[in-house]
Amino acid sequence: MEASGNLLPGDMKVFLNYIYEYKKGVRNMVLCTLNKDYEPMALERLKSQNICFMKQNAGERTVNIYFGKPECIEAIRMLIVRPLSQLSPEEDFILGAMLGYDIRQQCERFCIRKRRTMQLQ
Repeated sequence: MEASGNLLPGDMKVFLNYIYEYKKGVRNMVLCTLNKDYEPMALERLKSQNICFMKQNAGERTVNIYFGKPECIEAIRMLIVRPLSQLSPEEDFILGAMLGYDIRQQCERFCIRKRRTMQLQ
C-alpha cells in the first residue's frame, strides 16, 4: 500500500493504526472517515484480514468505514440508516458508547442534544 513518493497518506496511517489496535484487542469497533480516494485500499485491507466492516458515504469526498467485531457491525447496520448528522440524541449516544468514547462526555453530549431537540418541539 503505497502512495506517491512511497509515502503513506496520513489518512491511511491512522486507518492502519486502527486496524493494529483492533487486532490487539484495544478496540472492539472503529469508525474511520477517509477520503474516497483511499476507500479501495482500505476495503481491500479489511477484506484481506477478514475484518467485518460497513461503509457509509459521509460527504462528496469522504466515506465512513466502520469495522470490528461482527456483532458490533451487525448492530451498526441496524442503527446507522442515515447520515450521522441526522442521528437522534439516543442513537448518537449509543454509537459513541459502542466506539468506546468517554462515557462522561457522551452523557454531556446527549443532554445538550436532547435539550436542543426538546426546545425545537
